[in-house]
Amino acid sequence: MARWPWRKKAPVVYGGHLINRRAREILTAEGLRLPLTIATRGARAGAVLIDLFLVYFSLALITALFIWIIHGIGIDKFNPKNPAQVIFQALVIIWIIFVFLARNIWFLWFELGPRGATPGKRMTGIRIAARPGRDGAATRLSAEAVIARNLLRDVELFMPVIFIGSALRAGTDTTMAGWASLVWFAIFALFPFFNRDALRCGDIIAGTWVVEAPRGKLDAALSLGDAGQGLSSVTGAQYRFGDADLAIYGEYELQVLERVLRDNRPQVLAEVAETICGKIGWTTGTGDERAFLEAYYTQLRARLESGMRFGQRKADKFAER
Repeated sequence: MARWPWRKKAPVVYGGHLINRRAREILTAEGLRLPLTIATRGARAGAVLIDLFLVYFSLALITALFIWIIHGIGIDKFNPKNPAQVIFQALVIIWIIFVFLARNIWFLWFELGPRGATPGKRMTGIRIAARPGRDGAATRLSAEAVIARNLLRDVELFMPVIFIGSALRAGTDTTMAGWASLVWFAIFALFPFFNRDALRCGDIIAGTWVVEAPRGKLDAALSLGDAGQGLSSVTGAQYRFGDADLAIYGEYELQVLERVLRDNRPQVLAEVAETICGKIGWTTGTGDERAFLEAYYTQLRARLESGMRFGQRKADKFAER
């Protein structure tokens, strides 16, 4: 029997282990597979509702402020001979601009930031991310993708809601228009229930995911020996990196480097060490790649944690701090 898309699916167990249906993987440039978890549809809906509440609450506040200003200076908007009419018209134009910016810039401003999340998404613990290519390779979240997914929100949400409201105000003569608008809205609203990644149309067009966000603090530090202090037991080299050497990478690269050290695969260690050395202009001794990476990991982590204490974060190598 066919299963309705909104019904809860039974958990999948394979080899005695519970398989998360929302778990995904991306392949980094270093050849590592990093796990991601697709955000739930409920979390996404909650994030949108929170953001819309914040947007329209801000609009209500600014509207009340403008009305207070208008009454305070005694503007009679129905009297074109009043010299203060120019001030009234200017305030109306400013209000219209604010409404436009609040509805269209809110999502763009926050999702183009380093956290890739609006206040609503941050409160529900999710963020947007670029979907990998067909080969599973990780890609960078581009500004074009963020703009594309948010421009489509007008078609998915705002336009049908406006048409429904217009039809209700117009009366019975536009019943068919109202039902058509409702069907239009329902198609886009239910679209995430009919694909395994809970994608809305904007995500499909832009090539994005909405995933569960990592915790606001770094994971527990990897326990390292003397190499974590910059001392190599193989060559005796002392690795000390300057701020410019460490400023190249961010939290994402730190997590990748930690997985490289935990996996401890010699070929991957050598490739990653070579990549970092190429970036900062260093050269490691043969067989000393792990000591080099442990020292770099420890000092990069200390730099990022120091920045976080002062409210400064660097999400990845593409972000500026």
